[in-house]
Amino acid sequence: MTAAQKARESTPSVASAHDKILIVDFGSQVTQLIARRVREEGVYSEIVPFQKAEAAFHEMKPKAVILSGGPASVLDDNAPAAPMPILTAGVPVLGICYGEQTMAQQLGGTVEGGHHREFGRATIEVTDDCALFDGVWQKGGRYDVWMSHGDRVTTLPDGFRAVARATGSPISVIADDKRKFYAMQFHPEVAHTPDGAKLLRNFVRKVAGFTGDWTMRAFREEAIEKIRAQVGKGRVICGLSGGVDSAVAAVLIHEAIGDQLTCVFVDHGLLRLKEAETVVDLFRHHYNIPLVHVDASKQFLGELEGVTDPEIKRKTIGRLFIDVFEAEAKKIGGAEFLAQGTLYPDVIESVSFTGGPSVTIKSHHNVGGLPDRMNMKLVEPLRELFKDEVRVLGRELGLPEIFVGRHPFPGPGLAIRCPGDITREKLDILRNADAVYIDQIRKHGLYDQIWQAFAVLLPVKTVGVMGDGRTYEYVVGLRAVTSTDGMTADFYSFDMKFLGETATRIINEVKGVNRVVYDVTSKPPGTIEWE
Repeated sequence: MTAAQKARESTPSVASAHDKILIVDFGSQVTQLIARRVREEGVYSEIVPFQKAEAAFHEMKPKAVILSGGPASVLDDNAPAAPMPILTAGVPVLGICYGEQTMAQQLGGTVEGGHHREFGRATIEVTDDCALFDGVWQKGGRYDVWMSHGDRVTTLPDGFRAVARATGSPISVIADDKRKFYAMQFHPEVAHTPDGAKLLRNFVRKVAGFTGDWTMRAFREEAIEKIRAQVGKGRVICGLSGGVDSAVAAVLIHEAIGDQLTCVFVDHGLLRLKEAETVVDLFRHHYNIPLVHVDASKQFLGELEGVTDPEIKRKTIGRLFIDVFEAEAKKIGGAEFLAQGTLYPDVIESVSFTGGPSVTIKSHHNVGGLPDRMNMKLVEPLRELFKDEVRVLGRELGLPEIFVGRHPFPGPGLAIRCPGDITREKLDILRNADAVYIDQIRKHGLYDQIWQAFAVLLPVKTVGVMGDGRTYEYVVGLRAVTSTDGMTADFYSFDMKFLGETATRIINEVKGVNRVVYDVTSKPPGTIEWE
């Protein structure tokens, strides 16, 4: 374990004064969505892998527990299980998918495999009243849900009753009202279960009795105290990427420690059009935060020359960022801490947030600690927040809406929107095409309806005709998605007139492009970014 990781584990929780829900992670890719739904109810939650759940339960003393889904089978040897002290502590427990199966089996029920599997949309029928259904579902009603399971509960533990059924899982929802134990085979946390958030609200508010006292104002105040406790009188440098996350982190940290913070904005040559001017103006002239502007584009583009593998691109960019920060820390007389705008989705896609069993999707340049050679510790005040929560925090801190409302922009920048090798020529083409695309979206009043939109320069050329002459130029892909947290996303349904008009503008205004395509892939199966 690096010094940075040890420092992170030793820092106090930002929610020590609040009632909490512990979410036990069995490896589902959407466990973070459970936390998001809980937080929407003004209740703080923490996600802990099942291996560490017993210790976390005793330390946190949560008022309720949620058991997540996961890819394993409870029928496997050494299958993940919920710590029994959680099930005997007298607190309300909600099991979701795998969470239902392990709860049922551990309490004396039976789980079997080899029956009808259910993946995707399904319909359940409510067979009895239940506290989870209060004001949401009626007995005898049929409702859409999202299933993802191969095993199913076949015999109930003592004290439980079945309250809903589905074709592939005759025991879909179970309830033990006396112990306040509830479980469901489907996933209420995903948007594909239309009433899922309401069911979780009933568990949080009516079953567990939370009042909802965790707000972004409370988070702000507690995060400031946490930063002060971690940093003391030390110096901090904060890497600005041009995105919302690092900007909000910087303003929050500056509010906590003032001039102990120096921001370092690295122009790695992979920024959007006029990005550097926008960031420098905001921090130097609006917030009066000490800012060092480093033009490292020659260094970054030089090392990325000929690199085509997306993982190598990300790791190279991450390493070079650290090199630049280390050099700048020495110039300002030494800094003990490096601040980053790391978020929940960044972490869960790189590695399970707290060491759990989730599958790695892709690495993020700002996740995974610091090299051992660096005598610096990480300050990551947003690490437990989702993107939409960061925007709320930004507004709480007074950042201008034009900045807080910006679409996400990845730290590796245009490097991951230029599949294949990277050259200055390609980056210029991409930068200009992206600017035209975003200008079109703003002109049509669509910017705030879209979670993220950007152009991608494809590593292919096609034949075209311009002015009665043959062209052989690049293809630009356009991407626009709707989302609430970046964990799942759907493509935005532009009308064809908009797409045709935008394609015409890009081809006419950006030299080197003769074809434009639109990406209609959702997440999953794709990711939002192309690399």
